[in-house]
Amino acid sequence: MSKGTVYLVGAGPGNPKLITVYGMECIQKADVIIYDRLVSKELLQYAKKEAELIYAGKEPGKHGNIQEQIHEWLVEKALQGKTVVRLKGGDPCVFGRGGEEAEVLAKQGIPFEIVPGVTAGIAAAAYAGIPVTYRNVATSFTIVTGHGRKEKGEDRIDWKALANGSDTIAFYMGVGNLSYICQQLIANGKPSDTKVAVIEWGTTEKQRTVVGTLQNIEETVKTAHISHPAIILVGEVVRLRESIQWFAELEGEWIEST
Repeated sequence: MSKGTVYLVGAGPGNPKLITVYGMECIQKADVIIYDRLVSKELLQYAKKEAELIYAGKEPGKHGNIQEQIHEWLVEKALQGKTVVRLKGGDPCVFGRGGEEAEVLAKQGIPFEIVPGVTAGIAAAAYAGIPVTYRNVATSFTIVTGHGRKEKGEDRIDWKALANGSDTIAFYMGVGNLSYICQQLIANGKPSDTKVAVIEWGTTEKQRTVVGTLQNIEETVKTAHISHPAIILVGEVVRLRESIQWFAELEGEWIEST
């Protein structure tokens, strides 16, 4: 039996309409779809009726051994000659562990393709009326994991370089670590009045955005009960939201600014 092909597909940031055309084509032809927690379930409606759907969601702080199980599913189903789609929120290679899965498939000699998706750090910001780059304001943009802590041995961020070398910073998976993030940025040279936006459920009908500064955003987030999934956006481009928050006006997005 010939081996099937695995497609590592980015489903986009939450709004199902933001998946790529090729990503949708992969869903439609898949025999097996292994999908994540943050993937819009609307996308699964486009799968073949006989397609096998496998939920592989990871709750924050409860990942366990699910990644190893995903690797096993990918290999097992492909060796059965099936067309497999690994459907991930955002982009497969932006904190989606797509590189790890591709390595596993390559070692097994299983053909695969990586199908990029729209990543949340850019899309959620755009939906909140915040362009991550802007002439004469922000000429650099950095994407950073937000859950590492030094005391846990997980923080490998060069905070001094980050605080002083990037105009706009998007932290993924960091809302539970917001206090530490703000402390590190301020301690390493970022002005405490630097604007910050926290965008919950970006690009979806549940999107909520709060705005503050490095000094006060933690309290603002607590007051608004903002939780994951959320993107933390740091930089002066956040000020542009005041004039171009198009999604808030279009959809009546809940907002609270300070």
